[in-house]
Amino acid sequence: MPLEFVWMIDSCWIFGVSVCAFLNFFAFQLTCASVHNVVLIAVDRYLALSNPFMYTKQITVKLTVIVALLNWLFSSAYNFAILYCNGFFTHALTLCPSECPVAVNEVWSWVDFAVVFAIPCSIMFVLYLKIFAIARKHAMAIRAANAQGNPNNNRQTSHNVPKRSERKAAKVLGILVSVFLLCVVPYYIASLLADFISGDAFDYVLNATSLILYLNSLFNPIIYALFYPWFQKSMKLIMRCHIFSPESSLMQLK
Repeated sequence: MPLEFVWMIDSCWIFGVSVCAFLNFFAFQLTCASVHNVVLIAVDRYLALSNPFMYTKQITVKLTVIVALLNWLFSSAYNFAILYCNGFFTHALTLCPSECPVAVNEVWSWVDFAVVFAIPCSIMFVLYLKIFAIARKHAMAIRAANAQGNPNNNRQTSHNVPKRSERKAAKVLGILVSVFLLCVVPYYIASLLADFISGDAFDYVLNATSLILYLNSLFNPIIYALFYPWFQKSMKLIMRCHIFSPESSLMQLK
C-alpha cells in the first residue's frame, strides 16, 4: 500500500520494472488468498458448530496446514495465469518506465469477479446464515431447558431471556459480510465498467478502489480481535514472543 500511495500522489511510477512486477503479482496474490482465507474460516466455524464430535476428531492441525497451503498454491497459480494471459509478463513491462499498468480483458474480468468475489461471497453468506440458524437453535434449546428447570417462571419471562448467542451471531455475520461487500464491490464495479469510463478517470477510479479492496485484509483481523477474546490472547502471546517458550503448546486460550 505505501507503493500504491506514492504512485497515486506522484502520478508516476518511480520504482522500476522489477518492483512493478512484484507489486502487481503480490497485490493480486495476497488479496485473493485473504478473501479465500475468510471463506475457509467460515467453513471451519460451520463444521465446528454443525458436527462438533466429527470436528474434534477429523479437523486436525495437519489437515488445516494442508488446506491453507492448497489455498495459497491455488491463489498463486490463478494469479500467475490471469497476469500471464493478459500479457503482463511479456508486454506490460516493456512500456514506459514511469508506468506500471495492469490491464485485464473482459473475459478475465468476469472470471476474476467470480473467483475472488461472487463465489467466495456466496459461500460465506450461506455458511454464516447456517451458523446463525444453528446458534438460534441452540439458544432456543437452552431457553426451553431453563424454562423446564424453573417451572415457577411464567412464559413471558422465559421468552424475555437475553438472546446473547443470537445477537452475537447476527452481529458478527452482519459486520463481516458488510465490511467484505463495502471493500470488494467498488473494485469490481469499476473493473466491469471499464468500457464506460474514460482512460485517465478509469485508472484513478481503479487505483482508489484497489486501495479499498486491500483494506479488507486489514479490517478482518480487527473484527476478529474485537469479538473473540482467544484471538486477543493469541496476539498478545505472539507479540510478547511467548510462543518461543517450551510450554507454549500447553497455553490455554479460552
